[in-house]
Amino acid sequence: MVREMNADIVIVGGSLGGCAAALAAARLGKSVLMTEETEWIGGQLTSQAVPPDENRWIEQFGCTKSYRQFRDGVRDYYRRNFPLTPEAASLPNLNPGNAKVSRISHDPRVALAVLLEMLAPYTLSGKLVVLSRCKAEAAEMDGDRIRSITVRNAVTGTVAVATAPYFLDATDCGELLPLTGTEYVTGAESKSETGERHALDGPADPQDMQAITYCFVADYIEGGQHTIDKPNDYEFWRSYRPDFWPDQFLSFSGVRPSTLEHVRYDLFPGGQGLTFWEGFSLMSYRRLADKSNFAPGTFPGDVTVVNWPQNDYFLGSIIDVDEAEKARHLRRAKELSLSLLYWLQTEAPRPDGKYGYPGFRLRNDVFGTDDGLALYPYIRESRRIKAEFTILEQHVNPLDRPDGRAAVFADSVGIGSYGIDLHPSTGNRHYIHLASLPFQIPLGSLIPVRIDNLLPACKNIGTTHITNGCYRLHPVEWNIGEASGALAAFCLERGESPRAVRNDPALLADFQSLLAKQGVELAWPDSVVG
Repeated sequence: MVREMNADIVIVGGSLGGCAAALAAARLGKSVLMTEETEWIGGQLTSQAVPPDENRWIEQFGCTKSYRQFRDGVRDYYRRNFPLTPEAASLPNLNPGNAKVSRISHDPRVALAVLLEMLAPYTLSGKLVVLSRCKAEAAEMDGDRIRSITVRNAVTGTVAVATAPYFLDATDCGELLPLTGTEYVTGAESKSETGERHALDGPADPQDMQAITYCFVADYIEGGQHTIDKPNDYEFWRSYRPDFWPDQFLSFSGVRPSTLEHVRYDLFPGGQGLTFWEGFSLMSYRRLADKSNFAPGTFPGDVTVVNWPQNDYFLGSIIDVDEAEKARHLRRAKELSLSLLYWLQTEAPRPDGKYGYPGFRLRNDVFGTDDGLALYPYIRESRRIKAEFTILEQHVNPLDRPDGRAAVFADSVGIGSYGIDLHPSTGNRHYIHLASLPFQIPLGSLIPVRIDNLLPACKNIGTTHITNGCYRLHPVEWNIGEASGALAAFCLERGESPRAVRNDPALLADFQSLLAKQGVELAWPDSVVG
């Protein structure tokens, strides 16, 4: 039996951008249907287990009002539900994990709870319907418009056909683009195509994409015995050494991404290795719970997400390959993460001359998966629409901006700031880690060159391989999703197309005014420079 469903806006993918899009559209009075492949909405914050990577001004400005509400909700959740120490409770900018990479590192289950609470007024009223464990498998087209999307529930096999005036692709890999015939690009462009300093010297390589990572959550209990079974591929990963790596991959040897200088990673704070910045250690890098923030006994040990250089998987792409190859790479990515854990537990060198830290405990309870790993791999790079406007390295790299400011876009729908951060890739290329100026998100990068009623709402906007590296992080993805959800609602209200909104000055001004009223920052303060 096929279930027929209709809404003003259908969002395929419950990623972080998808959640922001659903919130924006429902808040503006539109009915929304959102599907999600996993059991959890929230994407990189939840099912992928990646704490927020944010700009350095995030506590004052540099994100949308609703993203700030999410951040406030996380802190409020800890204050309401956890026995914080008096010192931690007094901190206005509480960071539960005191992570080096995030000002608000927290458990992915907390992120899920806060997102569900933010969406509750719309899910409970029926304005927003969320279908979990559902994946898009077909699209019906009517010329340059999408008529319907067919989704299938992975557990029950139930099929639903969803129709709407507008469809948003909020999947982490841009899954709607090939289904709908939307023009898109993947991988690394060539210098001849983009003129970018760091594009490929030779021809473009559509299969050259950033590593994926199967994250997992672990804590450390000194004296504990929590060694997992030896992974099937352990011997391969134990001896694996990439051409560009200074030692075996499963080691404490690595590189500083900005210079590719060889470094030694410290496992715990206070080590003697050459580190990225003061106080860096692998354990504190993406720590979710610093036990010193909580009453004694709350956490037996610090809790961290293992999303480290040593479990980046770049031996093959999972985009635009056949299903067997995709499954093989996903399996190997899981084996790499489990092999890293087993190596830490059994063979990692210790300062006392011994080997292994069996007190590292895989927290299987966090995700409830059979293997203890995250529900979905961390996806750094998606299919990207061929857009009316493509953001290039020249728009954000300080070397290309003599005035010290990123390109100004008259059609801005938001802002963001993050370095151009590309991890090792399936093209056997090393880190690309560059400075990037605080930037705007141009509306033109959200509008496909041909399809009229599809909008990107995740990491699938009109960027290049290079600029994806700074437009892919949490507050920017949220802003992209929020702008797309608001744009679809605005177009329905006005009876106009997204293309018309961008290209008609009066409509554009009205739309930007709507965004500003919703708390979307369209430009950086004049005081902010590189």
